[in-house]
Amino acid sequence: MVITSKANPLIKKISSLYDKKYRRLYGLYIVDGIKPVAECIAAGCEVETIICSESFLKRFGNVYIDASIVSDSVFSSISDEKTPQGVMALVKIQQNKMVKPTFNCLLLDGLQDPGNMGTIIRTANAAGYKEIYLIDCVDPYSPKSVRASMSGVFFTKIYTGNKQDVLSALQGVPLISADMDGEDIFQFTPPEKFCLCIGNEGNGISEEVKNLSSYTVKIPMEKTCESLNAGVSAGIAMYVIKSKQLNLK
Repeated sequence: MVITSKANPLIKKISSLYDKKYRRLYGLYIVDGIKPVAECIAAGCEVETIICSESFLKRFGNVYIDASIVSDSVFSSISDEKTPQGVMALVKIQQNKMVKPTFNCLLLDGLQDPGNMGTIIRTANAAGYKEIYLIDCVDPYSPKSVRASMSGVFFTKIYTGNKQDVLSALQGVPLISADMDGEDIFQFTPPEKFCLCIGNEGNGISEEVKNLSSYTVKIPMEKTCESLNAGVSAGIAMYVIKSKQLNLK
């Protein structure tokens, strides 16, 4: 049966997931697009429902046997993509118990832009920082963050908690804060194990995290440049520190 009404309970549920409150309520987030859905399944994420449009079904056949089929107009109403590809999945949000990191990790402290969040998750996955701790951050499971992560959200462990719980889990792990008052990152020698801390786009690292940091590093810039985008800064820092560790071995 093809769903043709926007008042259908499933359609109303999907529409509600664009709101953080309902993502928390249902414990679900949206993955939209042919490649993201395939990668989500390949990564072993727990998928509750797959939704396909009639056009997708005509083009690719019954790829997802248990998928809910909706009309093209209904699919367009539940997708925020400019050109919907006709398939999306409702995926269960990770419920990771707050634990100490197994190796080098990230702490995002007050990050508020969903594009930056997704970009950092994407780069962390590429660079091998598989554990990401969040304090007072934008939702990493918002559609914009998920899209910007380019499937990185499927392959990293994300820990979200209050400041006390997160810092308790990181106790004993040297914190490296990215801050304009730090030492040149290209001259910096990192410890064997560490947590790289990236702060809020406008205010940087919070005082509490800064005070607990063992090291503070900066990315040198020309005088004509005031600052770098948080996602760009995080990417540079992740790779510079990783390359230095490899050179020490």
